[in-house]
Amino acid sequence: MTPPDSEGAGTADPADVPAASACLQVLKKRADFLRAASAKRQGTPGFLLQARKRAEDGPIRVGFTCSKKLGNALARNRAKRRLREIARFTLPSGGRPGWDYVLVGRPNATADRNFAAMLAEMDRALRQIHGS
Repeated sequence: MTPPDSEGAGTADPADVPAASACLQVLKKRADFLRAASAKRQGTPGFLLQARKRAEDGPIRVGFTCSKKLGNALARNRAKRRLREIARFTLPSGGRPGWDYVLVGRPNATADRNFAAMLAEMDRALRQIHGS
């Protein structure tokens, strides 16, 4: 599996996408985001990861949020695209079933930071949250 180039402009070959990424569900309800915000969190230079264990087992669920502090709609959408790619590459192997994860973009960092560095930060943040 090869990540997109370090600028984040390219996309990975569809054959390289982990099969487990199909089991990721996207959070859409505000209540789910609020519950994740009051649970565990791990900051990185490129983003903030919030995570919580749900009562029931099930698929890994992930949400993305970028406030207007990141800039205009173009900047926010670019940051969210990058966060989606990071989740797609790391959560199938590093995430745990029955957990919700929310990735929060950071101003002047998420849209411009090196993609490989953000992948490494995500792996490190998941290990910190799960204590392994």
